[in-house]
Amino acid sequence: MIFTFSEDYETALEILAKGREIADSLRLELAAISIRKHDDIANTYIFCGANTVYSVDAELHADIVVDCLCSLINQHNPEILLIGGTRLGKEVAPRIAQKFGAGCATDCIGLSLEKGEFIVKRFVLGGRFIANQRFLRKPQIVTVPPRRFGKKLDTARTGEIIKTTLKLVEPRVQVLEKKDKTSQELKIEEADIIISAGRGFKRKEDLNLIESLAKVLGGAVGCSRSVAADLKWLPEEHWVGLSGHKVKPKLYIAIGISGQVQHIAGIRDAKTIIAINSDPNAPIFKACDYGIVGDLYEIVPALTNAIRK
Repeated sequence: MIFTFSEDYETALEILAKGREIADSLRLELAAISIRKHDDIANTYIFCGANTVYSVDAELHADIVVDCLCSLINQHNPEILLIGGTRLGKEVAPRIAQKFGAGCATDCIGLSLEKGEFIVKRFVLGGRFIANQRFLRKPQIVTVPPRRFGKKLDTARTGEIIKTTLKLVEPRVQVLEKKDKTSQELKIEEADIIISAGRGFKRKEDLNLIESLAKVLGGAVGCSRSVAADLKWLPEEHWVGLSGHKVKPKLYIAIGISGQVQHIAGIRDAKTIIAINSDPNAPIFKACDYGIVGDLYEIVPALTNAIRK
């Protein structure tokens, strides 16, 4: 059996589609784990490839999710566990692997079978290389980034929804308060156009230049590690890079970003990359499709005005 889980609806459907391919090749059953209350969502999981949906009425808390998945693994002994590479998924996957003494491959960009053996592809060494890796023990636990695979819907598919009641642990972490993020912060990984700021900006107030450009293009604002982690000019939700958000926009404009390998790893899947930097030797120019060498304080306002007109 193969298990899939993601609290993010779209990511759940994407990993189900890939899970269905692997399950068919290995002649295994595919089961989706739904930790939510709505049966209509469980039905959609079946339409997208699941033979069975285990529906658990529980809170989406990391401790509870780990307990839910571990309990179901103990009951059904799956060979493979595919988890969406969301913030929650990245937290629970290694914790589950530790409990079972199994391996955990994170941020996998490819899943395949070679001579009947499950192989995953991952970026390694800061995104410079792609490694093919296999597992020595089961369950084989994998996290998959959002928007990596396409969804497949077949409304003629049938399956079984099993409402599961589990005796769950009391969470060790208490949530004191929840605050909604802004729409920008929620959409950075889904944006088709992203305009990102780097250390080339002299003051926090100057970020209004990229905000204006993002507005006329209908895009989202991103930033490099230094802007979010060091200077703290923008929240971490805007951080693009290996340790931040990996994005896949149609257009990515890097302004004042040198282009260190950690940042390049986060934008590798962008369809078109434009770089604006005053340093002609900046590494970003080796990774971009189009480059402009010059003063961002002159180029960005001119570009914004031209697009506005």
